[in-house]
Amino acid sequence: MKFLVLGAGAQGSACAFDLLQRPEVDRVVLADLDMDEPRPFLKPFVGGVLEIVTLDATDWMAVRSAMDNVDVVASALPYHFNLDMTGLAIESKVHFCDLGGNTEIVDQQRKLTAEAQEEHVSVVPDCGLAPGMVNILAQSGIDALDETESVKIYVGGLPQIPEPPLNYQLLYSLEGVLDYYTTPVLVLEDGEVIDKEPLTGRETVTFEALGELEAFLTAGGISRMPYRYRGLISSMSYKTLRYPGHCVLMKAMRDLGLMDLNPVEIGGVSVVPRDVLIKILDAKLRKPSSKDLVVMRVITEGFVGGVSRTVTYEMVDYYDQDQEITAMMRTTGYSLAATAYMQSAGVIPRGVHTPSECIPAEAYIQQLAERGIVIERSET
Repeated sequence: MKFLVLGAGAQGSACAFDLLQRPEVDRVVLADLDMDEPRPFLKPFVGGVLEIVTLDATDWMAVRSAMDNVDVVASALPYHFNLDMTGLAIESKVHFCDLGGNTEIVDQQRKLTAEAQEEHVSVVPDCGLAPGMVNILAQSGIDALDETESVKIYVGGLPQIPEPPLNYQLLYSLEGVLDYYTTPVLVLEDGEVIDKEPLTGRETVTFEALGELEAFLTAGGISRMPYRYRGLISSMSYKTLRYPGHCVLMKAMRDLGLMDLNPVEIGGVSVVPRDVLIKILDAKLRKPSSKDLVVMRVITEGFVGGVSRTVTYEMVDYYDQDQEITAMMRTTGYSLAATAYMQSAGVIPRGVHTPSECIPAEAYIQQLAERGIVIERSET
């Protein structure tokens, strides 16, 4: 098995590390525009199974060449590259998966399904944590029921030791976080897809290992899944988990205009409020030495044989101190790697499919368990 991983940031490096643990893997090429130094956990593999290359993702000829002689391309690039990379992978007759993050681009990728099938290629966008893992688990819960009434998804990346006032640390770009806090949220309500205001719908959710957390609506976490089940399931929602008190502070900042993208003039200088907020918060919330955790719960409620049934998946994953890999990297990057591995093994059907449509939950859960990411399932 031979893999090309595009992007050597946190998630791409974690994806490469996961693939390198698998004895069937002959070669992993990790490509990035700026590859001065691989992360410490990758260094033992350099010069062996792991090859590090410098690659400009805007140079299509170079990317096309890098795709030669591999079985699967796993992209951890920013989402705006995904459509172009999908097209190049299909031309190269290699399987492709990515971390997604933009529903409009996923819609464009899906239009390439005929071309992918013709070249016997599988394409799977949205393969991270959310979207990705949570969609697979939600689908598994739906499949276990004769009739599904509701799907509730809760996910959060948190510091193990919260620090006031926001009780949060940056685990990926602050720009992305603020997008999720300001973009309308797709939900199913009474079987219809509607937009909800982000940072609303707050509720308390309790985890045995963590105590009380707060959950609130945010955008992007389940991609297009509400559209797939419009008219079939009454309600479906995705909420972000944070330590109590975070939501009200972020909503206040948003409502005051501090997350606005429209510039304002200060002392004759045009300033974008969000740029200022990012500059200030980034310095406060980026804590490289802080250990993180990722918490997740997916609840599907419905009926089996006319009897009420609830299927719940739950996970709490922690920073890997031995390898110095964050929980967010593990749950996101390893998820991408698990998808790429199944594509290479021929498990995934040809064409363009989202994870909930094509990834077998049992095999996926087992792969993550081999990396110490334990997802518990219960029925009541």
